[in-house]
Formats: sequence, structure tokens, C-alpha cells
Amino acid sequence: MKKKMVSVLLTGAVLTSMLTGCGGQEEKAPAQQTQEEVQPKEEASKESIDISATETSEETVEITYANFNASGGNEETLDKMYAAFQEEYPNITVNIETIGYDDYFTQMQTRVAGGTAPDCYELNIENFAAYANKGVLAELTGIDVSGYNATALSAFQVDGKQYGVPGNFSNVVLIYNKDLFDQAGVSYPDDTWTWDEAMEACEKISALGDDIYGIYQPITFNEFFKVAAQYGGGVLNADKTEFTINSPENVQAAQMMISKIVDTNVQPTESQMGGMGDWDLFESGRLGMIPTGIWAFGAFTDACEFNWDICVEPGGTQKATHFFSNALVVNADSAKKEAAAAWINWLASSDAAAKMRIEAGWDLPAISDETVLVGYLEITPPENRQAVFDSLDHLAVAPIIEDYSLMADIITDKLSRAASGELTVEEALNQAQEECSAQIKL
Repeated sequence: MKKKMVSVLLTGAVLTSMLTGCGGQEEKAPAQQTQEEVQPKEEASKESIDISATETSEETVEITYANFNASGGNEETLDKMYAAFQEEYPNITVNIETIGYDDYFTQMQTRVAGGTAPDCYELNIENFAAYANKGVLAELTGIDVSGYNATALSAFQVDGKQYGVPGNFSNVVLIYNKDLFDQAGVSYPDDTWTWDEAMEACEKISALGDDIYGIYQPITFNEFFKVAAQYGGGVLNADKTEFTINSPENVQAAQMMISKIVDTNVQPTESQMGGMGDWDLFESGRLGMIPTGIWAFGAFTDACEFNWDICVEPGGTQKATHFFSNALVVNADSAKKEAAAAWINWLASSDAAAKMRIEAGWDLPAISDETVLVGYLEITPPENRQAVFDSLDHLAVAPIIEDYSLMADIITDKLSRAASGELTVEEALNQAQEECSAQIKL
């Protein structure tokens, strides 16, 4: 564990208790994580955090904070953020522990169950619901949340109560090879495109050569739920009491995804990929379009020897953009909840932390003030970085349930069988509906 000596102003009294609570081969930030079982707390109180007095006390306090997102080479940036936090809160000492993603959730499961969880820590969106519903997270009510992006903030609410703040933010855009569009004589995509226009472009680009393809869109649950939203569908009903996986809207969405492989072949089959990843294919200059995350910008800038740019993803009957976020949460059993909440709220929403995150190219802060994000727009390529923010008007939040990973695995498996020709789209979604309904209690 790395110990950072910094101060913070803590409330004079500690509250007695707390309320319980896409696609690229080389993508790392939003990687899927098997849902961990979290043991429920026997009892949880209904007190909530109030950090409003943190700036009036001179009492020092030491807290622990665990995270995984800095493990990809951003520990130095996190150190700088912590130093800036020290200037505003000179009486907190934060012990920061950065753990590799592969080990993080196994360790957290053990520590939460054993009563040794840190005072505050990071959770990915896939595991957030399980932790919140088991009563191991504190409700956050005494913090100023006015500066957060509303959609990102709502992702970490349960029954209208806030159990986490969005520590980071990234979304998916359509990245395209401008040189291939020029060679095919096709106008560049723009924010008005639907999938109909995209498919027309895909066929013209694919006609440039036997080893050139119009698009690669992963056949995964993450892509499916987003495309379903683009056609007005979804995998759950509004109150999350029933699965709606095989709805007509979802069938239309899945048919669009699968037909690119089995009908027009504007997207390569697994055998045609020859072991390449989708990012590799794009970087080779043989792929016209790829809907993927903004975390690809750095890799494509380094690897692509052609002109490329981005735009908001095409839609079906409407626009919908996938977004990823990690929650920063407070341990319901912590005796230092106010200080822990002050730290995570500063880390997630302060202008100072936001600017450092942007300068480091470490995803985006989930804040609503775009003036703070202006530095991000000045980095090229891509030229049209404004599309990243335009996409925020169309965010589609993943249907977070406790058995998220099981749901995702079932749907991905069935769609993969449809992509291989083993099942029709209707058969795949009917089977997914049946299995999810039988195996998952909502």
C-alpha cells in the first residue's frame, strides 16, 4: 500500500451508522468483470453521510482508498490529484492502494466479506448493483452533486438514493477511415446518419477489395443493448421486473447486427479475421468504420498511417450511445465516512482533478461543465472531438442488475451462435429470453 500524507478537514463528530446501500480487442478501461458474490450485511442503518462541516474542523483523520483504474499507467496522475486535494483539505491522510484489474474484485470480495474493506473504493458499473443491494455501501446525501453529468450520476442510484459518484466517464463513437471513404467515393458520415446510410457505405467500401471490410461491430451484449436502444428496444421492461429480450424492436436491432456478417459480409466472420483483433484490422487500413470507445484515440493516433475521424454513432429510429463509468463509493462500515466522501467527491468532480485527468488523457471526468473540458477538444486527431460531447446527449445506460454478468453471457452466447449461422436471430433471442427468465431473479 502506498501511503500519501495529506490533510483534510473532518467534521467534529462521526456519524454513527450508514444506509445500506465495447468492443475493442485492446480496450482496457471498460473490460467486463465476472460478477463477484458479496455477502449481505446483517443490518444496515438509515443514516447518511453529511460532509458539510468538513471545512470547519481541524481534527486530522486517516482513510484508505482502493482503486484499479490508475493501474494502467496513471498512478502518477492520481498522485498529482492527491497533492492538489491536500491544498484544499489539509487534515486528511489518504492511504491509496492501486490494484491490478485482474485481481481487484477477488480481493474486494474477500475484504468486504471479512470486514476489512477500505473506507472508500472504486467499483465498475457491472458490479455496482450487487454491492449496493447487499447493503455494503453508504448512501451519499451530504455532497454537492450539481456539477456531475446527470446520466452518469443516475447510474449509481438505487431506488432514488445515491450510493456512488461517477469517478470517470467514457463513451463510444463511430471512428472511420477517411481514406477508404475517399477511395469508395462516399461522403463522410455525420451525426444525421442512420444504420441504413451506414450499410450503404459499408457495401461500397467492402467492394474496394476482398480483404477490405466496411465495418466491425462486436457481437456482444454491450453492443446489443445499445443497438436495441437505437431501435427503441431494451432487454428489461421499465421497472426491471421482466426480460424483454425477444421484443420486435430487439429483433430488428439484432438482425441489423447479424446481417452484416451472414448476409452482406461487410463485416468479417471470425475465420476471415484470421486471429486479428478489430483494432488491429482498423489500424491496418482495411476497415472502413468501427464503433468503439474514445480510449482508442491514443492507440489509433500512434498506429494509423491514414486519415481518420469520428462522429456520433448511427441510429435506428433514434440515437443511443454506450457509456462506461466507474463508481467511487464509501464503505458502509467505515468509521470515517465523512472524510471518505469528501475525498471521492473531490476526486470525481473538482475542476483541478478534471483538468489533470484530461491533460493525462485518462478518460473523461463525469462533469457537466464543458468549459472545464475545453482542453480535451484541442487534442488532435480526431479533428471532430466535439462528437464525444455531442454523443452525451444520447447516452444509454446499461441495464444494471445483480446478475448482470450472467445476463450478458447468455445474450452474447446466443448472438454469437446467430453470427455463426447456428441459429436465426429470432431463435437466438427467444432462447436468450427463456434462459434469462429461468435463471435470473429480478
